Amino acid sequence: MGCSIGAKMKLRRIGLCLAMLMGCVEAADVPSRTNERAAAASAKPEFVVAPSGEAKAVVAKARGEADAQGRTLVVYVGATWCEPCQVFHHAVEEGRLDDALVNVRFLEFDADADGERLGAAGYGGRYIPRFVVPQEDGGPSDLATEGAVKGQAATEHIMARLRPLVDRARGTASRPAL
Repeated sequence: MGCSIGAKMKLRRIGLCLAMLMGCVEAADVPSRTNERAAAASAKPEFVVAPSGEAKAVVAKARGEADAQGRTLVVYVGATWCEPCQVFHHAVEEGRLDDALVNVRFLEFDADADGERLGAAGYGGRYIPRFVVPQEDGGPSDLATEGAVKGQAATEHIMARLRPLVDRARGTASRPAL
């Protein structure tokens, strides 16, 4: 016994609907996986080059944006010729500090090009790399460290001092027992 043309059309429609439904179910998984990847990528520490303008205003704006995104902003002052700066920069870019610096955004200034505007905003110092957690108004806080050893030990040396600053900025620093 064969199927009538009408029955065949109904079967094709049902098959088409099932195929579309299966496609929708598979597609529904894609955004969740995409969102997970995007969330993981957004949690990675990142460098953002500071735009031109008065440093305190630039930092205040960047701080507001970082706060809105659940990130901790750290003003980073380095230079292309600075070996410890290069070593640290590479460690971040290669993902070796992803766990230690989750959701940290470094607002990057160049010590040579931006020295004058940094000094005027209170971000001057003697050594680089320099890391400062800014206040809401864009001014520097007392959460700061600068300088590092040369060579591959630079990252470890920097992180020993930077991690406690970031923890304090987030309010997660461990308190000594009394």
